[in-house]
Amino acid sequence: MAAPRARHPLPPARWPTAEEAARSLLFSQVRLGRTLSAESRTWVPAMVPWRATEEGFVTAEVLDWYGRFARGRPGTIVVEATGIRDVPSGPLLRVGHDRFLPGLRDLVARVRRESGGRTRLLLQGIDFLAIRRRPAPEAFFRRYLSVTPDLRRRFAAAAGEPRWETAPEADAREALLAAPRGLLERALTRREIEALDFGHRERVGDVHLPHVRDLPRTLPGLFADAAARTREAGFDGLELHYAHAYTMASFLSPLNLREDGYGGSREDRVRLPLEVLAAVRARVGPDFCIGVRFLGEEAIAGGFGAEEAAWFGARFAEGGADYLSISKGGKFEDARQPAVGEAAYPYTGPSGLECMPTTLCDPPGPFGRNVPLAAAVRRAVREAGFEAPVVTSGGIGTFDLAEGILRRGEADVVAAARQSLADPDWWLKMRLGRGAEVRRCTYTNYCEGLDQRHRQVTCKLWDREFRRGDPGVAVAADGRRRLVAPEWDGRPPD
Repeated sequence: MAAPRARHPLPPARWPTAEEAARSLLFSQVRLGRTLSAESRTWVPAMVPWRATEEGFVTAEVLDWYGRFARGRPGTIVVEATGIRDVPSGPLLRVGHDRFLPGLRDLVARVRRESGGRTRLLLQGIDFLAIRRRPAPEAFFRRYLSVTPDLRRRFAAAAGEPRWETAPEADAREALLAAPRGLLERALTRREIEALDFGHRERVGDVHLPHVRDLPRTLPGLFADAAARTREAGFDGLELHYAHAYTMASFLSPLNLREDGYGGSREDRVRLPLEVLAAVRARVGPDFCIGVRFLGEEAIAGGFGAEEAAWFGARFAEGGADYLSISKGGKFEDARQPAVGEAAYPYTGPSGLECMPTTLCDPPGPFGRNVPLAAAVRRAVREAGFEAPVVTSGGIGTFDLAEGILRRGEADVVAAARQSLADPDWWLKMRLGRGAEVRRCTYTNYCEGLDQRHRQVTCKLWDREFRRGDPGVAVAADGRRRLVAPEWDGRPPD
């Protein structure tokens, strides 16, 4: 029986003096590749702010978003999940064609300028398969459902009506639309019921679809091309997105039962991720930073856990990954049912809560909850003889928690998404001995709720320092939320 959820208060925060910060591991240098180092172990991981154009181009709002983080002087910023294909994908950044390069160069230049050249900038490359919005039953049965001979036989048998095997298709569709739920559950396959209730979603095991069957042939080249453009745009490196609900993570999952040498055993499931890593490394050479973001635990029924994740980590380090960034959960398999007209979102179920734990969760609470997974990966990587640094994240918002993680050897770098969103200057405030001025995240996932609806991501704390009508404050499309965190009046001159 699962432990009951409870509201966990924010832990007390003790902030370092400037002298203590200077002596800390958190603000010490870390090597991220053969020729790349970051000046501190502070990290802003990838967050999707929904500020690109519908065609995937960088906008002024994108530049302001990353420029604001850069003014807080973190050691590293990872730019949001950026599509490696040249296909429509809504207001997400893309790197699948050379026409995106000018905007990406502007993004690099903005971060260099705002950070005084002190922050390393990586781009996260992602691939994803098709997902459709949940249809209304009328649209599903009249337009989308394939009325195959097999479906006809199943429906006829379930209904006890042989005529549905030969009736006109339009009549069969109307009969299915009118059928009670119990009959539909006997007549339709699990995937057909899922398409009705959640919307159609492709999987890596759908090898009857030529483009899915060919993923092992096409993805290494697509990722390699994206890496070459990332380098050309001036980024310090590329992070391969092998986490959560997307294509590469799905290859790693035990739910991947492909029978072509790319599914089943863990050796076969890691094969394509390693081939992608090898293709990227071959394209950009040994001196360009290539990291891997993957799951320390899927947190779903039938998914892999820490032991297998640790094995994957050692394989990625052996394959030439310069660093490993560990997350958890965030899967489609346990996502909440979307409303009609909306798509399933992979962070709405129990695995989503494990990915971004709030203050309302089961013991031990959200603060550093996922650190043991990074520690297991790091231990396996070190035992295998590799030195790739490991990045951890998840509810980290105080100096003592971050520094303790590093001191205990549980990770080499500490990432904080939501705390950095709440206060992009928190790293700089700590470094200057002014931690008492940090605006602390309350971990309610207000930001993640906006992300679910593909609305411009903001922080509820920002608006406490925003008066509608203030000159120079850019606001979201709804006119009620500021798009950039408030500036810190105590920032020292550059």
